[in-house]
Order: sequence, then structure tokens, then C-alpha cells
Amino acid sequence: MATIIGIRFRNTSKVYYFDAAGFTFRKGDHAIVETSRGLECGEVTMANRTMGEEEITKPLKAVVRPATEKDLRQVEENAEREKKAMEVCTQKIAAHKLDMKLISAEYAFDGSKILFYFTSDGRVDFRNLVKDLAGVFHTRIELRQIGVRDEAKMLGGLGICGQPLCCSRFLSDFQPVSIKMAKEQGLSLNPTKISGSCGRLMCCLKYEQDAYSALLKITPRQGALVNTPEGRGTVVDVSLLTGALKVRLDKSPDSPPVSMTRDDVKVIKDGRGKVEKEPSEALAELED
Repeated sequence: MATIIGIRFRNTSKVYYFDAAGFTFRKGDHAIVETSRGLECGEVTMANRTMGEEEITKPLKAVVRPATEKDLRQVEENAEREKKAMEVCTQKIAAHKLDMKLISAEYAFDGSKILFYFTSDGRVDFRNLVKDLAGVFHTRIELRQIGVRDEAKMLGGLGICGQPLCCSRFLSDFQPVSIKMAKEQGLSLNPTKISGSCGRLMCCLKYEQDAYSALLKITPRQGALVNTPEGRGTVVDVSLLTGALKVRLDKSPDSPPVSMTRDDVKVIKDGRGKVEKEPSEALAELED
């Protein structure tokens, strides 16, 4: 058994687990831990919890120490220095006429380096920019290119639902999202209606996809030829979630369609409303 805590860095949604190393933490506390980027100060989002060895992904690093008042002041000072770093880097990018958009600057906890995140449509030769910045800040400089999804995650914002962006609130990793999902869920294929703030397909298309996939397997498609208690007919309308169908009976083609449920019918021949294998070129650009 091991006692672990969950730590989140810089208000990101992903939580990392560390060995509590004998310390007791409550939710909202701060701790100093060793990461691949060196020492970092993170917020405790999960208090001490005992877990079995088989539940832990090893190797599990141990907490260095609880954060002190001095550590928290250091974090605040770094945040102020990051604002200045953003201004300087933005000016340097303009001076070098580089085709890149600066997203954020992050000081290492101990000030040993500054990490700049940027987006660009292509590769950027920023070697001279790094030299310039190193001459200004006299510390190690790193520039990292990120995608538009990561940009939205870092900057945050509101989605079309009126809620804060899922990626900046609770999603720890980006899941693949495709046009096929939007089609199977019966959504409008208007790019402005199915894309998020990042310009890519909305992450929430993934949330209910398993349910829709299961329902599609047991629900006749529009155009399907079916046997019903009232005779053979053709499905003319489908409500996937409720399972309600409207069937035009062969014996009375001029009469209004009859309302039924998917449990009332048996498919003879599936409909032609199958999902296209390849999305259109315009819609394909929304996929990441």
C-alpha cells in the first residue's frame, strides 16, 4: 500500500500523482515536487489517499516538501516576471518578423529557465530569437510550438454551451473526434455549429458517441425496409434516442406514416442513410 496525493499545475485540468512521503496534505494546499522540468509548485487537488501497489503507475515520485510562504511568494513573483517576459518576447518576435503567435510564458519555479509557448501554421526558425531572449533574461530559454487545441486549453474561454471550455476545466487528454461522430449523432454539418473555440471539432462530440453507436446497431435507418405488426413498410423518420419510428406501409402508400418503435419492427433490408466513409474537404479540416 502507498499513500499518494493528486497535484495540478498552473490551473491545468490534468492531475498528477505523487507519493505523499509521510506528509499530510489537504485539498487546496500547495506542495513542491520534482518533475521532468525540475522543481515545481503545484496545488493539491486530492488529499492523502491510500492505494494498492497494483493501482499505481510506477515509478511514482515523492513530494519534496509542503510549500512554504516563501515558496508561494516565489510563485507570485514568477507570475509577475512572466508578464514582462511576454511583452519582451512579443517585441522580439515582431523585430525578427517571425510568423508565430506567442501564447504564454512560464518561468521555472527556481527561475532556471523560461518556457515560451507559441502557435504557427508551419515550422519556424527561432534560433536568433532564442539568442536575443537569452541576452535579455540571462537564463535558459525554450520555445515550444503547440496546436490550436492546446492554445484553447491554456487560454480558456466559454464554449457555445455557455460553460467554460471542457479542455481547460476537466479534460486531461484530447480524445480523437471525427466528422463521422457528428453525422451519426444527427448534428448539422455546418462547421460553425460543430466546431469549438479552437476551430476544431468540439470535444463533447465524444461524450455520447458510445451510446449513439450502440443505438445505431439496434435502430433501423431511414429508408430501411421492415416488417411490422401491420405489414411490410419503409421507415421514413427515425428518432434515434427515443427509438420512435414512422413507417409508411406498403399496403397504404398514400396514407400518413404509422408511428411505431424500434421494438415493433424487424429489418428486412437496411436503409441507405449510411455514414460516408470520407468527410468533405472543408469538414475534414476540422478534424485534428
